[in-house]
Amino acid sequence: MRTALVCLALALATVTVSLVALCLGDLPLTVPEVISAFAGQQSGIVETVVLQWRLPRVLGAAVFGAALGVSGAIFQSMTRNPLASPDVIGLSAGAYAGGLIVIILIGGGTLPTTIGALIGGFVAAALVYLLAYRQGVQGFRLIIVGIGVSAMLGALSTYLVLRARLEVAMTAAIWGAGSLNKVGWPQLLPPLVVIGLVFVALAFLITPLRQLELGDDAASSLGTRLEPARLGLVVGAVALTAVVTAAAGPIAFVALAAPQIARRLTRSAGVALAPAAFLGAFVLAASDIVAQHVLAVPLPVGVVTVVVGGGYLIWLLIHEARRRL
Repeated sequence: MRTALVCLALALATVTVSLVALCLGDLPLTVPEVISAFAGQQSGIVETVVLQWRLPRVLGAAVFGAALGVSGAIFQSMTRNPLASPDVIGLSAGAYAGGLIVIILIGGGTLPTTIGALIGGFVAAALVYLLAYRQGVQGFRLIIVGIGVSAMLGALSTYLVLRARLEVAMTAAIWGAGSLNKVGWPQLLPPLVVIGLVFVALAFLITPLRQLELGDDAASSLGTRLEPARLGLVVGAVALTAVVTAAAGPIAFVALAAPQIARRLTRSAGVALAPAAFLGAFVLAASDIVAQHVLAVPLPVGVVTVVVGGGYLIWLLIHEARRRL
């Protein structure tokens, strides 16, 4: 019951901040005007601003935040480590590098960039897994190896940007900060389809994920096929991260913070996917409002999530250190 109430409260909070985001901008609107635009009672500039210009960005923030929250929850649940998230263990860096290679060599485009980001994310995941494998994968070793791989891929991405043409380098730099500025309907619809399909597939893996939290021996005794379950969960989590990275760039720390904050709000024993998704949606939607309308100069949303997530990471490290003493 508490989990359901927390999810409902987060959903209402996300809808509220999304309505606020639809009202803010160079053309200020009221909530009744926004609602009437959805009802088809507005025409002209108001309808265009709400439905064509602002709605894709607002919807993208919520859906991308939910995808990152679920991706982080999967890795944290599988490794039983609160520091395990795609941006920490190198998957976001791999997806960014893959998309960057496509942008520089081919010239970009939504579909090629998405494919490049997917390939980069899976290559990074395979590299981290192989380097961290020692008769199994232990959570702490995975994180340390992931940090090293992320640094290497970050260096590669920096080299690619420095060697690219000026206009390509500027585009890549903005994209690399994590930005929703260029998210319109053409850029949003393909990621929405992929994320929706991945969510449906992951719904069938929730039970194996809960059993994997008990340990391999317990999960195997309950009939869980360990390696197929792990493979399906990793593929789903990497796909979510790569698709978001291809559409909006590497948005940091949402996948790290959302699952753990949601777990504390629900007071659950493990990391649940649904609360992490709702909290991720709220965090990214609220961060985008701060990035665009609260600060003196509009910034990429990734800058705000880095500040918020960095503060959370410091608190988490202090909390974990005190718990081990």
